[in-house]
Formats: sequence, C-alpha cells, structure tokens
Amino acid sequence: MRWLSQFYNKHYKLLLLITLILIVLSFAYLGIFYKNNRDILKKDISLTGGTSVTIYEKANVEELKVALSKNLGDLNVREIYDLRTREQKAIIVETTSGGEIAKKSLEQYFGFELIDGENSNFELTGSTLSNSFYKQLLIAILIAFLLMAIVIFIIFRNFVPSIAVIISAFADILMTLVLVNILGVKISTAGIVAFLMLIGYSVDTDILLTTRVLRRTEGSLNHRIFRAFKTGITMTLASLLSMLVAFFVVKSFSAVLSQIFLILVIGLIFDIFNTWLTNASLLKWYLESRRKE
Repeated sequence: MRWLSQFYNKHYKLLLLITLILIVLSFAYLGIFYKNNRDILKKDISLTGGTSVTIYEKANVEELKVALSKNLGDLNVREIYDLRTREQKAIIVETTSGGEIAKKSLEQYFGFELIDGENSNFELTGSTLSNSFYKQLLIAILIAFLLMAIVIFIIFRNFVPSIAVIISAFADILMTLVLVNILGVKISTAGIVAFLMLIGYSVDTDILLTTRVLRRTEGSLNHRIFRAFKTGITMTLASLLSMLVAFFVVKSFSAVLSQIFLILVIGLIFDIFNTWLTNASLLKWYLESRRKE
C-alpha cells in the first residue's frame, strides 16, 4: 500500500490530464456527431415518431430486414424469445414509415393478413408528440442536474469540492452518451430515463468520497481517500454486477429494460474512473494547495 500511496502522490495530477483529454475527445465526437445527425444521440421511434409492429410469428431477422428495407424507412427488427426455452415467440418491427405502408409490406412478406389484437399488435406514435416528449425529457435532465448541483453546494458549502463532484457526474453522463452513440444504440424514452437515473448513481460515490476526505480528520489524506475507495468501490461493483445480470436476463425479451440496464452499466464503469481518478485527484490537489498556504 505504501508504494501505491507514493505513486499516487507523484502522479495524481497526470491522472487529471487523462480525464481532460477524454472529456475534450468526447466533446469533439459529439460535435461531429451533431453535425452529421443534427442531434446529440440516435433516437428510436418513441422519440422520432413512427410505427411499431409485433408479429406473433417466427421469421429470419436478417431476411426480413432485407425484404422490408426496400419499402420502409429507418428500419429496426428485433426478436422476442421465451426466457426459459430460448424459443423465438415473436418479431418486433420498428420503422419511421406510416402504419398502412408497414402493414402492407409485412403482409406481403408473411403472406397473410395482419389483424391487430390477434396475430399482431400495432403501435403508432406521431412525430410532433414524440419531438415534444423528447424536448421535455431533455429539460427534465437539465433541471435534475441543476438541482443536484445546488444540493451539492448546500451540502459542502465549498466551491472547489462541489465543482469536483459536478464535473465527475457530468463526465459520467458525457462519456456514457458518447459510448452509446459509438455502439449505435438508438435511444428510447426509457433510455433518457436511464440517464436521469445515472445522475443519482454518479453522485452518491462522489458525495461519499468528498464527505470522508473533508469532514474526517483521522489518518493522512491518502488514507482517507483509500478508505473511501474501499467502501465506494464495493457499492459500485455490487450495483454493476446486479445491472449486468439483469441486462443479460432481460435482453432477449425486453428492449426497454435492456437499454436501461446497458446505459447504467456503461455509466457505472465510467463512474469508477471519474470518481476515483478525477474527483479524488481534484480533492487532493485542492487540499494539498490549502496545506501549503
């Protein structure tokens, strides 16, 4: 442990440089992404508007995609499996095309009439309503982040430690968004809610670290950071493991839940990095500077 403390004392400012580079690269990626897509994320039909059709028949997903892509725009096809037997139970087709066009194309492929409520299920979402809902969700995230920042300032009443917590939480969300875009995930309304949840997950370990370092006096600064790390990493790994298990369990039958768990898993991984490198290093730099004064 002594060698680790010596290494940390020598290189903790360098760790902040790594974080700064990642944040700059993340902003650069989002800038390019926005220029190409006119948005900061890829949206599914729940946020763009379109048609979602569930067909209670077995089909080859790749063949279905090829056949439907000629007539339907922005197509996504998913399978629904039985959790126990892994047997395919249904196909979900999502497209930005209208309901009638989607219905005719699917009936032509399957060779029978699709009857809503019997052998299929149709869900239509208007583009105006979806765009309005999307804007409201983004505003909700912004308000939640601002309220979180206000609470942090009230709790610690100290500018630098409070800013360190806010920067770490913001970096979690930023890096998660970038990786989700790189993976090609189309975000649904549930995905936006997952980012709201991520704010809470990001802040709790930062508050633990800052409280232990600022308000406790026993032991050296590194000792308090390492003790906070033991508690915090246990909390995060326990949450991460449960999220991973849940993701693989629901992946085959619930796209909504799997997307929530995927975003939380990615966010928790980045939270380990941003809390115990970024936030901890900022706190150490701040306290070391005060000690010299």
